[in-house]
Amino acid sequence: MSHPALSAGSVAVVTGGASGIGLAAATAFARLGMRICIVDLGEDRLAEAAGKIAGVARGGRDDVMTAAVDVSDVAAMTRLAADVQARFGGCDVLVNNAGIQVPTSALGPRENWERLLGVNLWGIVNGCQAFAANMIARKRPGLIINTGSKQGITTPPGNPAYNVSKAGVKAYTEALAHELRNTEDCQISAHLLIPGFVFTPLAAGGRSEKPDAAWTAEQTVDFMMQRLEAGDFYILCPDNDVPRALDERRMLWAIGDVVENRPALSRWHPDYAEAFAEFVKHK
Repeated sequence: MSHPALSAGSVAVVTGGASGIGLAAATAFARLGMRICIVDLGEDRLAEAAGKIAGVARGGRDDVMTAAVDVSDVAAMTRLAADVQARFGGCDVLVNNAGIQVPTSALGPRENWERLLGVNLWGIVNGCQAFAANMIARKRPGLIINTGSKQGITTPPGNPAYNVSKAGVKAYTEALAHELRNTEDCQISAHLLIPGFVFTPLAAGGRSEKPDAAWTAEQTVDFMMQRLEAGDFYILCPDNDVPRALDERRMLWAIGDVVENRPALSRWHPDYAEAFAEFVKHK
């Protein structure tokens, strides 16, 4: 049985909905007969995405709302929640998926840190705080799905601001799930989507063709829907290169740095290369 919120007549709000995982999720929801609000930047991008979603929506374009909103702007997100309330009567499924990648190092540049954290972390907090209260008050089954990342768990070298943002999303969504399940008469559950390597504009890196190792956004959403049916909080997605078993070993090694008092990010430390290689061989 699918989740009761994923049914005809329900309303889904999807940030980052004009492309990638967001567009794939919005399209999948529309095929179920749900009404959709996609949130993104760029009127042309939103219009193109809305046309694609309307093509499968039961009510056509009448079932699709677009909103050009910067998710890092809390006032704009509050207005968005009111606009969705006015158009569709409220929200049943909130997918906080908007995300960006800009280069950072541990020492800067500060403007990139602020921009990235504003979208990837504050965007999710803003979305939840703008929508959750009314979702709870509707006393209907609902879902809040926040897009995290494996980089927020294993925190590899390369872009520390991105890692910090996604580690924050994990911690925030865990706290949100705990609060929701301890709220009286609340039928809303929170879930952390942890994609693998997905061929989206964010991850394409200038490539025009999908690498063999990557999943499509549609594959990722299909997997998400299956795991929502199963009631998973951590929706840990594999891809064509990394199976779940390898993800598990990498994550266990990462927390092992704390438990074993190894150097930070020992997985990438030359003195631990042989030990890590041996560790991932065993379940």
